[in-house]
Amino acid sequence: MTTARKGVVYLVGAGPGDPELLTVRAVRLLETADLVLHDDLVPGAVLALIHSGAAVESVGKRCGRARITQQAINAMLVEEARKGLSVVRLKSGDPMVFGRAAEELDALREAGIPAVVVPGVSAVFAAAATLQTPLTDRRSASRLILATGSHAEGKQAPPLWQGMLPDEATLAVYMPGRDFAATGAELLANGMDATTPVVAVSRAGQPEQSVVMGRVGTMHTLEPGHAPVLLLIGRALEDVVSGKIAVDQGLRPLLAELS
Repeated sequence: MTTARKGVVYLVGAGPGDPELLTVRAVRLLETADLVLHDDLVPGAVLALIHSGAAVESVGKRCGRARITQQAINAMLVEEARKGLSVVRLKSGDPMVFGRAAEELDALREAGIPAVVVPGVSAVFAAAATLQTPLTDRRSASRLILATGSHAEGKQAPPLWQGMLPDEATLAVYMPGRDFAATGAELLANGMDATTPVVAVSRAGQPEQSVVMGRVGTMHTLEPGHAPVLLLIGRALEDVVSGKIAVDQGLRPLLAELS
């Protein structure tokens, strides 16, 4: 049975927010760690699994503003592990997908601190489950492309996509920002077909999840829900956008019951 070991840092995926979608290993670490440093987007239902004797601190962002720098988080991980504590760094989704795991792992390696990564259910998988729509299908969609609308400070942001999106590809955009009108205009200007289906899933897999849909040419009419939001673009979503597959917003009570 997994238990958090003294002097070790665990980068743990909290998944999309439903505590029942955590891995067994993640739960066991939350039940035994001395210290848990978590992102702001990790909901209370997941934090409730941390045992009462653990120290708990949020090291995330609110409204895009960091309460602590990444360098300070790196230093804290090293310092607390050197004190002999078992440390869980609890991250939304999967630690290795569009997070800052690379910077934290670099700092831990440089300091000689042992680290373990525990995968989590990434938002793209929770969104596909919410829509009951495969993002790849051997009959139509053979490529899933992951992108992010968020970039390191001072880094020139590349275009989200250039040219036509192949019919057999689905583009999943993490942290797409809240200006869907600007995103749609950029995609159109860079050559994407205006009729390409678009679905935005807010808080996928959680009781308060919401879904809005349209096409690249009508993105200016879409209002993103509460963070985290995942933007899905591609022909694989055609049946959802056209109404052939009904997205039941009434799933919320069922999800609440299941959680």
